[in-house]
Amino acid sequence: MTPARFTVLLYYKYVRLEDPESFVREHRKHCVSLGVRGRILVASEGINGTVAGDAVAMERYQTALRDQPEFSDMIFKASYADAQPFPRLEIKVRREIVTLGAGGQLDPVAQTAPHLSPDEWKRMIEEEDVVLFDVRNRYESEVGRFKGAITPAIENFRELPAILPQYESLKDKTVLMYCTGGIRCEKASALFRQAGFKNVFQLDGGIVTYGERHGSAHWEGDCFVFDERMMIPVGDSAERAPIGRCEHTGVPTRNVVNCLHDPCHKIMLLAL
Repeated sequence: MTPARFTVLLYYKYVRLEDPESFVREHRKHCVSLGVRGRILVASEGINGTVAGDAVAMERYQTALRDQPEFSDMIFKASYADAQPFPRLEIKVRREIVTLGAGGQLDPVAQTAPHLSPDEWKRMIEEEDVVLFDVRNRYESEVGRFKGAITPAIENFRELPAILPQYESLKDKTVLMYCTGGIRCEKASALFRQAGFKNVFQLDGGIVTYGERHGSAHWEGDCFVFDERMMIPVGDSAERAPIGRCEHTGVPTRNVVNCLHDPCHKIMLLAL
């Protein structure tokens, strides 16, 4: 089998950046010099990126970022692709590195919930009375999810605060929260705790890290990703039956389509 040509890195860190604009200018130059493509969001609260390049470039990219004191402990999650999954490099300064819009009183560092290792996450699913909560978007959970998880019908992460009152009955439950790589859980768990949810935990490293450790145990379907691959397997690369259903026919499918018709722009599953 021909080895994958591109390494894809998913990473984030909440850390105070005094001058995001200057950081972006310098970081863009470095990415261009390495031939790195992808999407990187930078804010005063930190950095959030998914980037891709050849193996050598990605090793140099990780080393350079970790050489900066504020990112010395950065954790990168790697996956692989046969073709470059990003058409270009996009680096932008934003108010938030993942938009929740819950206001300035929410601190994703001080208020975030305790992390569970993949081992502890799996043990709690198997041995304790827990509620699994998917904080991703509707179309992501339609592609794949932990079995039995609650999957809110949201199109964007920023819709989560508005629907939180629907889950008041969970306030005294043990809630295990997950997302793709962990970044959304940092904020979502802080939101839940601020609202009075007593026992909230988050999956350390998200679905990607869990799959590396435990494969598809307790998981069904695939994992949606925000690049041209659209989805990746959880665990090994063996193809499994899709759990998604075509929006029009109800036929099982894993084909994800981004409707480019204005004003739709909806991501949906369609049998092609």
